[in-house]
Amino acid sequence: MAAIASPCTSVCTIDPATGWCAGCLRTIDEIAAWGSLDDRGKRAVWKLLPVRRAERDRRAAAAASEAAR
Repeated sequence: MAAIASPCTSVCTIDPATGWCAGCLRTIDEIAAWGSLDDRGKRAVWKLLPVRRAERDRRAAAAASEAAR
């Protein structure tokens, strides 16, 4: 079985509003723990990312809409 790839995109900046990395959308705790997580733990983190991506995109759209006023 293949290793579970890291979601890291090398854009490592933590958003203070969400606590998520701007690139991979993991928290600092998830990033720090990645190397010691088993496959189940890594899959659990991956499962959270689409929801976080949707929330990030929703926030960005709301901010753009607010700025356009």
